[in-house]
Amino acid sequence: MDSQKFWDDTAERYAKSPMRDEQIHQEKLSKTQEHLDADSVVLELGCGTGTTALHHAPLVKQIVATDISNNMLDIARKKALEAGIENVEFKQATAEDLTDEPASYDAILALNLIHLLDDPVACIRKAYDLLKPGGVFVTSTVCLGDTLFSFWRILIPTMQLLGRAPSVQYMKRANLDQELANAGFQEVFARPAAKGEAAFIVSRKPS
Repeated sequence: MDSQKFWDDTAERYAKSPMRDEQIHQEKLSKTQEHLDADSVVLELGCGTGTTALHHAPLVKQIVATDISNNMLDIARKKALEAGIENVEFKQATAEDLTDEPASYDAILALNLIHLLDDPVACIRKAYDLLKPGGVFVTSTVCLGDTLFSFWRILIPTMQLLGRAPSVQYMKRANLDQELANAGFQEVFARPAAKGEAAFIVSRKPS
């Protein structure tokens, strides 16, 4: 099953699923907003049903929120309409599809996305290119490579065969840190994470 079909088929269920840990989610939102202001132009990659984009929208100038799944975006557009939020543009696209000029954005978000991509490194480098000097790249990435002997190594392939799980990269946190550094990013903040939790990192493109 390709990624677009998986997320299209999952969209309604995804939209109804509860937040896994609301406290951690709020901490991540708050930390992100420390790097946003009324003049910020923001890009969100893999925006899903738009929850994060719509949360940040009142604080910034504009958000371009992209996702591979049009079904996810339909839900996001409906939520924006109901909330009366007009400064978020939802667009079906992957990072590779974007043709924006370099240095177009003040902040780029890739939350629960990089480990789901066929080419995570390309996404990181694209984000660096699209950021203005001094801009921030906010990521939250599940590093399954650090849980090598966990039951996920058995469970995920089985779920994929049943169409219940997407493509997943078994990334290690050390490799993620290295790829961010290789792209040119400087780490600003990293939330301590228990084993198996997503690595939440705020990185900056040097001015």
